[in-house]
Amino acid sequence: MKLIRKSCFLLTLLALLLSAGSCGQSASVSPSAGSSFAVHYIDVGQADAALVACDGHYMLIDGGNADDSDLIYAYLENQGADHLDYMVATHAHEDHIGGLSGALNYAAVDTAFSPVTDYNSKIFGNMVKYLDQQDKSLTVPKPGDRFSLGSAQVEILGPVKEYDDPNNTSIVLRVDYGDTSFLFTGDMETTAEADLLDSGANLDADVLKAGHHGSDTSTGYRFLREVMPEYAVISVGKDNKYGHPSDTVLSRLRDADVEVYRTDMQGTIVAESDGNAVTFRTEKAAAATNPTQPAEPGYVGNSGTMKFHLPDCASAKNVKAENRVEFSSRQEAVSNGYEPCQRCKP
Repeated sequence: MKLIRKSCFLLTLLALLLSAGSCGQSASVSPSAGSSFAVHYIDVGQADAALVACDGHYMLIDGGNADDSDLIYAYLENQGADHLDYMVATHAHEDHIGGLSGALNYAAVDTAFSPVTDYNSKIFGNMVKYLDQQDKSLTVPKPGDRFSLGSAQVEILGPVKEYDDPNNTSIVLRVDYGDTSFLFTGDMETTAEADLLDSGANLDADVLKAGHHGSDTSTGYRFLREVMPEYAVISVGKDNKYGHPSDTVLSRLRDADVEVYRTDMQGTIVAESDGNAVTFRTEKAAAATNPTQPAEPGYVGNSGTMKFHLPDCASAKNVKAENRVEFSSRQEAVSNGYEPCQRCKP
């Protein structure tokens, strides 16, 4: 089926194919009995964060803005991910690394990847500070580096050159689980996409995390033709000032017959694989199937973080049951020593 879709798409883009090339996908490793795999594309608004979980092993790819620190802390807590085998800061911009401080305050990290070890921003400095507290430092990976995450295999694909624009320095990686694959590109733009294509990297993937929140500076036709995903996930904020996702990119994805999921419309998106096929479940679709749930309290507190939230805040929805405290008023929360969430600002 994928080959048929790919052939149809190639015919419509014949003029763009003359300079393209690809390499075949390496042999897949079948998951063991009882294995499980999921990618959680966490709704962090106009930002990026994804948690890859496989057989009790975890990799966090980006962590949203600084205001998302509480959300990331709560999400990891809710998933029981108090140990991260890998943490990936795809590049140094705040909307990708700001909330990693929350992750580092909750979870122990074995290896932390970044395309740079130094960057002139307070947010980057905070990430390094919390890594220092765990006696860890940033590692700059190289294209071709490979490692396991449970039964899944991860390969670093890029960047393949040095760039002045931090977006193009984004770490690009593919996660393979059985016969399914997931591609992450950070905010890589078309210049770096072209260099990556020319390097001969294997970009074939079933699920693409669309680059740069669906900006028309990313997910070019030639790149999309090589990846040829069945699904794309766009991490983007509702009514954001940038106009993401671009109508141009959405058109490209339609032309390629790609099914699109968006965090601004569907909230947190979870892609699960059995090694042969990928299925999706979304936060807002799940909520719609349970209309009889009790009314939300006035405010929701998290006794683990000592923060309180509006009921519809993503952080509130991820508070573990044993840490959940309900307040009827803002004053009640403050008088009990809780601080307001910086994301929903209750």
